[in-house]
Amino acid sequence: MMIEKEHYVVEVTGEGIIPVSEKETLLEAALLARIPIFHECGGNARCSTCRVLVLEEAHALSPPNEKEKMLSDQMRFPPNVRLACQTRVKGKDVKVSRIIRDKSDISLYVGSNAGESTQQIGEEKELALFFLDIRNFTAFVETRFPFDVIHIIRKLFTTFLEKVEQNHGKIIETSGDGLYAVFGFDQDPETAVDWAVKAGFSILSGLEDLNENYFKIYFNQIIEIGIGINAGIAVGGNIRLGKENRMVVMGHAVNIAARLQNATKELNNNFIISADAFKLLSTPPHHYQTTFISLKGVSSPLQVYLLGEHYL
Repeated sequence: MMIEKEHYVVEVTGEGIIPVSEKETLLEAALLARIPIFHECGGNARCSTCRVLVLEEAHALSPPNEKEKMLSDQMRFPPNVRLACQTRVKGKDVKVSRIIRDKSDISLYVGSNAGESTQQIGEEKELALFFLDIRNFTAFVETRFPFDVIHIIRKLFTTFLEKVEQNHGKIIETSGDGLYAVFGFDQDPETAVDWAVKAGFSILSGLEDLNENYFKIYFNQIIEIGIGINAGIAVGGNIRLGKENRMVVMGHAVNIAARLQNATKELNNNFIISADAFKLLSTPPHHYQTTFISLKGVSSPLQVYLLGEHYL
């Protein structure tokens, strides 16, 4: 007696819900349902154009076979990326998303323009978000020789980068007088905030040393900065601009961190963090103040913690 194969349904985000039997691959089922998953090699695991991002119930899929493992290892796929041509469904409530949606997407993920990290697809994660700005730097630039300006920027950013990286952070973006860094791609949120706050204090300490032993002596100048930290969900991923691979991290939590840094001027304190970040600290600082402020884009007053010192 023939035993009928089990049937399941899979949601392909934004494109529909498709029936899948145990004997079918995800690619075969999608094509039958008129969802045009690319498969340049004909579904033989000789390309990666049929890859999908697994959003829910990854355990309900068949484990990667040898063909898929070989390609996955070669292209450094994160665990939630599967080849539709080699994947079968073994359980309920699977949810996936196509990665390559048209031919213009192929060059973003295949060949020389493809990213190689686990962030190449994009992921949502709770992170510690760190913004720093050099105070009154425009006025300084206008009164100094160009060589002096660039020299001081190099001196400062060498210190900033060293302190961020020593504390397991990654600088995402720099401008002439500031930077944006992220902590937590490889740590839990509590550890990420601990490292971010430690980096902030380390930068302030390093800057104090530079001011006393370098900037005051050689430039008759005191450099001041403002630091703002928030913790929250952000979306991160790699983009390729020309030959350069760059990481972007964005979201509402990022905007709040940037506005907290701006608020250091209003609050006359060079280091402030949100309550969302403060509550994750394993060991809060001995000395701090707390207050509420209004920020653009935030509907109600936000509690913040002042960890630093007044400006001169």
